[in-house]
Amino acid sequence: MKIMVVGSGGREHALVWKLRQSPRVTDIFCAPGNAGISALATCVKISATEIEALADFARQERIDLTVVGPEVPLALGIVDYFEEKGLRVFGPRGNAATLEGSKVFMKDLLEKYHIPSAFYATFTDREEALRYIDRQAAPLVVKTDGLAAGKGVVVAQTLAEARAAVDLFMQEKAFGEAGNRVVVEEFLRGEEASFLAFTDGETVLPLPTSQDHKAIFDGDQGPNTGGMGAYSPAPVVTEALHRQVMETVMLPTVKALAAEGCPYKGVLYAGLMIDQGVIKVLEFNCRFGDPEAQPLLMRLKTDLLEIMEAVVDGRLAEISLEIDPRPTVCVVMAAGGYPGKYENGQAIHGLARAGQHQDVVVFHAGTALQGETVVTNGGRVLGVTAIGDTVQEAITKAYQAAAEISWEGCYYRKDIGRKALDRNQNSVVSSQDSESLMSTTIGRVPPL
Repeated sequence: MKIMVVGSGGREHALVWKLRQSPRVTDIFCAPGNAGISALATCVKISATEIEALADFARQERIDLTVVGPEVPLALGIVDYFEEKGLRVFGPRGNAATLEGSKVFMKDLLEKYHIPSAFYATFTDREEALRYIDRQAAPLVVKTDGLAAGKGVVVAQTLAEARAAVDLFMQEKAFGEAGNRVVVEEFLRGEEASFLAFTDGETVLPLPTSQDHKAIFDGDQGPNTGGMGAYSPAPVVTEALHRQVMETVMLPTVKALAAEGCPYKGVLYAGLMIDQGVIKVLEFNCRFGDPEAQPLLMRLKTDLLEIMEAVVDGRLAEISLEIDPRPTVCVVMAAGGYPGKYENGQAIHGLARAGQHQDVVVFHAGTALQGETVVTNGGRVLGVTAIGDTVQEAITKAYQAAAEISWEGCYYRKDIGRKALDRNQNSVVSSQDSESLMSTTIGRVPPL
């Protein structure tokens, strides 16, 4: 089969890497791809948002399945367009992808269907938003309604910071039209976890748990990023919490989307806050997380192509997941200055040495080729991902490989996976032991 993966980040490199392992895959194309992906697939110079050009290429090359990585083309309706042209494509249609494309849509849906989340208010008028904030107590969370590459969220510790966030989004237009409408939310305390599942609209098949690290600095300090690292499994999600997430979040959300005329097919990603056994939804994404895709796909043993075809064909109930019980850790290496201004074009050294480390894969995110030299080409540059018999072993392997790599201004957090280590070792083992069972549990959406 011929496969095309749309996108250019670490998530797309991981997707290409995993799909390449399928015995049924003969050719993989990636549009536009990156330096690392070019070693596994034919990179095509078409932007992820050039939907018509992507469809034309898929027709010309007789692509059997297109896999959409990033959120923007999904929100733009790439799946609808491909389906209209008779092309097979993996991902949710545009109306279902609004779950990620509009935080107001998401919050309203959760409220309507009694899916647990933070209390909130939405505004299109800056002065109204500021007056509302003045009546609240800090801390607060201020978000752009639209897509902002994971950076349109400010956790404001003071009311002054909340007002400044409103101005940043609505007056300074830091994220363009995404900030025309803002959401002001209750600040939720607890520990975050990522919960991803495949769904064909009828069956919800969960992947192992994982945990992202959003903030730029160690100790979850500093501004939010697209993600500075991740690990799987996340011991904060016990077996009981896993069932609770399925029963109160994942299945009801898929059912709610269907009831609203937005049937969902693809990967559904819930960002959760867990506090003393209570789960609330922070956000939904309509695709694999980045960097969560890297550690998750490293643990996935089942043929990814078989899963994706079952989703497209509406027969996901036939699939069970085989998961490597060993934990995985991904350390994101970023350009100096990210998530603010940074320079591209820095030569990256040590990739060959890092690639020789056992049980490690260096996934490329923001990279490009200048001649034969791999250079930086984005804020998040690499995702060094390792698997080990224990969380500590996976962490050690990832950081040893990352230490081989350098470029001018290179930066990465030094505490990825620390939260897992800080939890009681018995609970970690319990989570890992039960996860092989949980990850094959199929949840069926109740009839409407």
